[in-house]
Amino acid sequence: MLEIFGLYLILTDPVAGYESCAEAAVSEGVRYLQLRMKDRPRQQVAPVASRLRRITQGTSTRFIVNDDLAVAMEVDADGVHLGQHDMRLDDARKAWTTEGKLFGLSTHDEEQELAARALAPDLIGVGPVFPTPTKKIPDPVLGVERAGKIIRSSPLTTVAIGGIDERNLGGLLDVGVRNFAVVRAVNGSDQPRAAIAKLMRLWRDHPVGATQGAE
Repeated sequence: MLEIFGLYLILTDPVAGYESCAEAAVSEGVRYLQLRMKDRPRQQVAPVASRLRRITQGTSTRFIVNDDLAVAMEVDADGVHLGQHDMRLDDARKAWTTEGKLFGLSTHDEEQELAARALAPDLIGVGPVFPTPTKKIPDPVLGVERAGKIIRSSPLTTVAIGGIDERNLGGLLDVGVRNFAVVRAVNGSDQPRAAIAKLMRLWRDHPVGATQGAE
């Protein structure tokens, strides 16, 4: 069953602090909150993950750890998100057998989306839609139309990602995107709750575009 929830928030070096952003996400009812601290030693990541787990525990916000299955398991996160060059999703499932845990997977083109179907992750990222500086070696930019086509054709729950903010969100919604991840649009704000609320308002108020699964 496809899940529609709007904003998927990824936290990476937020100017307002990790805890403040997590509290804002919970207050605004954000469905997914992911911790992404790339290239940081585990002794730095685990304490932050533990604090965010405490903030999200017992709320409707699902806490996801990026890349690091060991940290996700250590803090009893709700799930882990894996990239194309991280641990294989099947191996992650075998290692983390706790019932109800969620497994996400990044995809960057049509071929990877098709391959993901056989793995049946709980959701996939599709992108980057726009240029983004959040990766040292960025994947090729898909653009709005191509990303929209991948998302509309996918039977999986999808999340558009890559350079998305309040200025370009409407164009994505026009082509059928229903879930979207942001990084800088919230992490760069000293008022994360206001930034989150604005994005969610734009999503809620926008006329529904093309329907996912229509192609």
